[in-house]
Amino acid sequence: MLRKGVRISAALQYWLAERPGINPFYSLLFLALMPIDSTTPILIALPAEPAPVQAAMSRRLAVEFMGTFWLVLGGCGSAVLAAGFPKVGIGLLGVSLAFGLTVLTMAFAFGHISGGHFNPAVSLGLWLGGRFSGRSLLGYWVAQVLGGLAGAGALYVIASGSPTYSVATNGLAANGYGAASPGSYSLLACFVTETLLTMIFLYIILGATDSRAAKGFGPIAIGLGLTLIHLLSIPVTNTSVNPARSLGPALILGGTALQQVWLFWLAPLLGAAIAGVSYQWLTGSEGTEAVAGSAQAISRATTTIGEVTANSPAPPL
Repeated sequence: MLRKGVRISAALQYWLAERPGINPFYSLLFLALMPIDSTTPILIALPAEPAPVQAAMSRRLAVEFMGTFWLVLGGCGSAVLAAGFPKVGIGLLGVSLAFGLTVLTMAFAFGHISGGHFNPAVSLGLWLGGRFSGRSLLGYWVAQVLGGLAGAGALYVIASGSPTYSVATNGLAANGYGAASPGSYSLLACFVTETLLTMIFLYIILGATDSRAAKGFGPIAIGLGLTLIHLLSIPVTNTSVNPARSLGPALILGGTALQQVWLFWLAPLLGAAIAGVSYQWLTGSEGTEAVAGSAQAISRATTTIGEVTANSPAPPL
């Protein structure tokens, strides 16, 4: 595109016009050495902003797989491998922070490609909140479940390399209620906990990525929100708020973990649905598109879970 620059001589204007492929450095050097003529404007060719590029569905699903993989490996792995490590174990605080950091890092890394859900409940809530295309929901769920299973599988392989590890004793940070709850909390208490905390988590996501919110800080708010959720609920359910995070370890462990995993689908999906349906009513927001439909255009790049640099939403998929 052409933009008006400084006024210089007509000779320089002609010289530049006849050499469109010349190195910009030489053009600027010539500009500095030429005498200024205050009567002749020059139009300097500047590179145009790249046209919007639609993120392919295969790429979105791939990064959703990778993000969920990292969430399970990093979060559950910190609980299994590092929480009780002699003398330097990270404990409940460290595990909570690890889960938050997995989402924060992946949201920054891949949010501009897929929207950075990494959680079936998040995808459902964003869809019901008008931020996500329902046509992509099933594909996202499949990618997230497979990513969670792969993360749990990788964690099992790593943990099994220690002579002190026993899957029956140490587990894979599975979720549970009743006798399987870290604090032996009842089914009702665990159901209420997972429902309410997932609802709050979706409110954080929807609010932090609202078009009226400060740009670029979404992953930080979301990561810290997930950290706080874990600080509160690890003693209750070992914290799910993510069906894919629960299903991965449960499929490998079987037994009680697999028998109880239904709760950690039902409660998070219910909480996410409540938040998705009610957010617009609470805030008066129409929301923005959560999937990165034009990730390569600087003025319309989706920077995290639903956050778009332009005032208008990204084009529907």
